[in-house]
Order: sequence, then structure tokens, then C-alpha cells
Amino acid sequence: MAPALEPLPASGFFEDGEHLFPVRVFYEDTDLSGVVYHANYLRYMERARSDMLRVSGIDQRGAQEQGLGHYAVADVHIRYRAPARLDDALIVRSRVQEVGAARCVIAQSVWRGETLLTEGGVTVAFVDPAGRPRRQPADWIDRFNRLGASPT
Repeated sequence: MAPALEPLPASGFFEDGEHLFPVRVFYEDTDLSGVVYHANYLRYMERARSDMLRVSGIDQRGAQEQGLGHYAVADVHIRYRAPARLDDALIVRSRVQEVGAARCVIAQSVWRGETLLTEGGVTVAFVDPAGRPRRQPADWIDRFNRLGASPT
């Protein structure tokens, strides 16, 4: 008898400096009108950003466990263009636009095929365990720069 395979969570990948992350719309994601509830797009984007960092080799969990710090959202904006619906297959696209000593600006968009549904961006600040801004690890900045980020 073959050993049971453990299912793996969805994982994204990089293409031309942009991270692509697959998302499927489930019933729980929708509102009474049958479209994705507006706040869930932010959840999709958060999952995509976390996966982008992981796939880049940035160990957020390790940084927290070592007391180095973590990212905190400093600013977020979003524009809704078209609705997603139950069972839609979506792609969240994320691109690091700017990187500074203690912050990153990431542009994100959600697509269904060739249709842009939502676009926005987030600025994250790297903070110490007490919540004060601190320099993010130099190798993380290097990784962002290799992805095409503009230094600030």
C-alpha cells in the first residue's frame, strides 16, 4: 500500500519579476449578492504577499522567532473594477515597486483570465517586536532589489 500523500497548499511563482498566486473563490468568500465580499480581496492579496516573500526566500516566521521583527501594514489602497464570483479561478499578481531601509511598497492586482478585477497596493514597514520601525535585514533588501524594486 502506497503512503498517503499530504496535500500541499497553493503556491505561487515568479514570472518576469512578478509573483503570481492562484486563488479559487469559495462560497464563504461571497456575500448575499453572490460576488466576492470586498474585504476578501485584501485577504487574497495578503496571502499572495506572504507567499511572495516565502518563495523569495524571506523567512518571516524565522525573523519573528529570532526577535528580529516583522512587517506591519502602514498603508493600503484598493480599487474595485469588476466582481469575482463563486468558483472563479483568480490570479493575484504582486510586484515589489520600492524598497527602503525599513519599508516596502508592493503593487497588487487580482485577475480572472484577462479581466482586471481589483488593483491596489500596500506599504509595509519592518518593525521590531515592540512595534518600532527598524531596518529590515540587508539580504531581504537585496532579494527585493533583484526582483526589480526601485530603491528609495
